[in-house]
Amino acid sequence: MTGNVLVIDPIERQDLIRGLASEVRVGILKLLRTGGPKNVNQIAEELALPQSTVSINLKILEDCGLINTESQRARKGSQKLCHSAFQEILISFADPVTDSLDNMIEVSMPLGLYTQFDVTGPCGLCSKEGVIGLLDVPDTFLDPDRMKAGLLWFTRGFVEYQFPNNTLLKKAKPRELEFSMELSSEVPGTAANWPSDIFLQVNGTDVGTWTSPGDFGDKRGVYTPDWWKLSGSQYGKLKNWRINEQGSFVDGVRISSVTLDDLGLDQHRSIRMRVGVKDDAEHPGGINIFGSGFGNYAQDIVLRIHI
Repeated sequence: MTGNVLVIDPIERQDLIRGLASEVRVGILKLLRTGGPKNVNQIAEELALPQSTVSINLKILEDCGLINTESQRARKGSQKLCHSAFQEILISFADPVTDSLDNMIEVSMPLGLYTQFDVTGPCGLCSKEGVIGLLDVPDTFLDPDRMKAGLLWFTRGFVEYQFPNNTLLKKAKPRELEFSMELSSEVPGTAANWPSDIFLQVNGTDVGTWTSPGDFGDKRGVYTPDWWKLSGSQYGKLKNWRINEQGSFVDGVRISSVTLDDLGLDQHRSIRMRVGVKDDAEHPGGINIFGSGFGNYAQDIVLRIHI
């Protein structure tokens, strides 16, 4: 991803602002940007820092998406190489007039209220109280109790949600669509290094793909209930997909040239959003979607229409 420019809203990405609030972490980013990928020992040596200090700060940078890591074979076992994710990071302050609540339509969609699905196992659904139906049986996604779901997962396929197109009622022209949801890869158990290409589709148009780095289980999710086993997926990353006149973006990073005009919003009474993992994905690592009652964020799937 080297060479990308990241544009962030400081309110939405406070995790990233905190990630930059350290001389050590800024020094690591500068070193990786100018010197290329390096392992922990190389970074510690060049910055004259203890390896433990470097490891802690690399974890913070990785968690907020400022660096990417990959495992490579080394003389003794394997080593983790660290890459700078962005060439530039730009902070954009939203216009309080154009981005006020009067100029935004927001709809929160319960996780289990999908209107279509086609999934393969391993797969399943959970509510805050317990497992819904049978694990690894795709037909369980038809269970009426799916409406209580706070976590769902599958290996391949999709779930589709149908949001009301309230711009038609307001007779307003949308400036931007935003979908917000907490996502991770899916592997039996957990694995921090388990990439998965997660796609988003709107009204039948492929918007683009975000590659989840892994399935996270190093600590219990903030809202994940106590009954859920610690060896299971605990939390994801909150991803913001935006489509506007300039293209499509995930967390400010441009992922495709698909614009609002390509979605034909004025021709549809609803906005159909499909998310999942394709059969031919380069990294077919499954998907977890976290809703209210699971993960690190107290929300389901949120659609915001900026008008």
